[in-house]
Amino acid sequence: MTAEGLDEDGFIAREGSLSHVPTEFVPVVDAARERITKTFDRTRLHSAYLYGSIPRGTAIPTVSDLDLLLALRDEPNATDRADADVLEVALDSDFAQVNGVGILLFSTGTLLSDLERHDLGWFVACLCTPLLGDDLAEDLPRYRPTPLLACETNGDLGLALPRWHEQAAAVTSDAERRALSRGVARRIVRTGFTLVMPRWGGWTSDLADSAEVFGGYYPERAAQMRLAAATARTPTADPAILSILIDDLGPWLADEYTTVHGEKTPRS
Repeated sequence: MTAEGLDEDGFIAREGSLSHVPTEFVPVVDAARERITKTFDRTRLHSAYLYGSIPRGTAIPTVSDLDLLLALRDEPNATDRADADVLEVALDSDFAQVNGVGILLFSTGTLLSDLERHDLGWFVACLCTPLLGDDLAEDLPRYRPTPLLACETNGDLGLALPRWHEQAAAVTSDAERRALSRGVARRIVRTGFTLVMPRWGGWTSDLADSAEVFGGYYPERAAQMRLAAATARTPTADPAILSILIDDLGPWLADEYTTVHGEKTPRS
């Protein structure tokens, strides 16, 4: 595949736009904007953003979730998290076209910090679509698909593996196993893509495309990565597939990532 996702100067182009929101999801986005404003006043909320398939224009009704990031003026506290939880449940229950709602909370200080410059900062600048308030991207640099960006975005897969093992051992229903398989598969595909991103020289958030780009550099693991991409789109309760991801592809990918890009700067 030919590298893509860059602007004319070779920087990663910001994906997503409010103009790309599919018609079926416009009422959800409008409600999210209104309810965020009512829940988080100006003394708490700096800005709000959409990310994921809805602002990219690829969302599928009853399948896709609504992803939001709220940038708060201070570090999120228990009240902020509780209010966000209530908002998640209300939006999810009121709009059948979304299959789940997730709200991330961070302070502007964290999002603009040097430590997060090539992780959360990049995420806001390149993957988030402004919904409310002043756009933090104005205070962030432009980004290229470099080894540093790869390291700081996904260089910590190894830390997730023990937690996934615990969760896999604790699941008690097919619904829980499907949810776990979806989250694991998404993380693995995105990590696999960023492993090869600097060599490919572009950016994509499409999971199928990400798997194909990866497979061009690691053909011996291409089938497993395609399986991960398929699982991310259509979660499975099959424990054998979850085992492939957690016990085989995941550990290999974590080791290869460290070899190629090093480890992500530790967070406290």
